Amino acid sequence: MAYEEWCFAWYEAAIPTTGDTRAALVKNSKWTPGETISISFIDGTPEQQALVKKFAVGWIEGLANLNFSWMNPPDTDIRISFTRKGSWSVIGTTARNVPKDRPTMNFGWLKPTITDAEARRVILHEFGHALGLIHEHQNPIAGIQWNKPAVMADLSGPPNSWDAAKINHNMFEQYPPNDINGTTLDRKSIMMYPIPASWITAGDPVGLNAELSTADKTFIKQQYP
Repeated sequence: MAYEEWCFAWYEAAIPTTGDTRAALVKNSKWTPGETISISFIDGTPEQQALVKKFAVGWIEGLANLNFSWMNPPDTDIRISFTRKGSWSVIGTTARNVPKDRPTMNFGWLKPTITDAEARRVILHEFGHALGLIHEHQNPIAGIQWNKPAVMADLSGPPNSWDAAKINHNMFEQYPPNDINGTTLDRKSIMMYPIPASWITAGDPVGLNAELSTADKTFIKQQYP
């Protein structure tokens, strides 16, 4: 594969199975429109922290009606580390269920050699999760026909080295339709990770999306008016 680094995300609570159902957002993990989300860094260099601050606001500048307040740990809604393996985030307000001595988001790929374009992509993606967005391929209307053995083989090896449970959760599990705000699949979404041809048995592969799509912008404004 040309692209090998996949993030994982999870809902820090049991996913509800009842409710009312482009980018898809878990209803029970939404912040309140107009709310200020407190964010802190557990570790990281000044350069790493500056990159996160620079690009994370891409979701709220003229889009989501939310505010970010950068504070000191540990008593914040979102706590960011750079020292764990991989890049990942807890989904939405379920970050508040994570013990205060643990991060809710990690950027293991923000190395000194990273380009601004790659930093923007991964930061926007993880902050999408933090605002309640799931991976677009887990949207229940996605209809992706997976070549599961190929996906399992690739993601079980480096650099991800995921076990079978983590692969199933992040790749094949779909959210209950009644718990999702979402309509059609947005192949250009920042939340849609690349899907190589070897991972599917039908349909077209998906390339690397590095910016918020038009649908991302419209959707996040609708969810946080």
